[in-house]
Amino acid sequence: MIIAKKIVKTVTTRAGELTILQGIDLHIKPGESVAIVGSSGSGKSTLLALLAGLDNSTGGEIYLGEQPLHAMNEDQRAILRAERVGFVFQSFQLLQGLTALENIALPLELNRVEGAEQLAEQYLNKVGLGERGHHYPNQLSGGEQQRVAIARAFASQPSVLFADEPTGNLDGETGQRIADLLFDLNRDEDCTLVLVTHDDELAARCERRLRMQSGRLSEEG
Repeated sequence: MIIAKKIVKTVTTRAGELTILQGIDLHIKPGESVAIVGSSGSGKSTLLALLAGLDNSTGGEIYLGEQPLHAMNEDQRAILRAERVGFVFQSFQLLQGLTALENIALPLELNRVEGAEQLAEQYLNKVGLGERGHHYPNQLSGGEQQRVAIARAFASQPSVLFADEPTGNLDGETGQRIADLLFDLNRDEDCTLVLVTHDDELAARCERRLRMQSGRLSEEG
């Protein structure tokens, strides 16, 4: 599902060039669940953004479902993301002026998916919020907002879901429920799951655990 070859990412700072990623190689199979762990500033979120086509690498090659992200322009990457990729972020990223149901349906409508509202209702029910569809984000708890974000991500039926600290803003019990939901949908939807986390318990539930340290990636276990 994902192949990365010799990925390098450098940025320009006032102090000069800073290398964030140093020759990353990675191969993730369809349906796998993979955790990327490491200290803050190690390059985890940068790598996730590159694998998802949200940013460009400085060097190397990235293939998402055999499509060469490194050879695409932003418009081409945006189309591929819409067709193949789902996202869950620590900060939920819900539109405050839309209801829970509308937040899920909007990406489907933008992609001209037939029956967008019915599909949104289906996934809202899957995350246990069928009765909260007409509530706005500020009327929902943090855990409920993250469940809406997960429903939105899976409703597009992506090939791969990228999650960046999906339980980071939640208390332990709520985070556990969110983790259960992510892995249930990962299994039921046969969707590849790639997540960045500081949570060792969450990472341990993945089939593979990769550690980022000083811009380099290594396999654990």
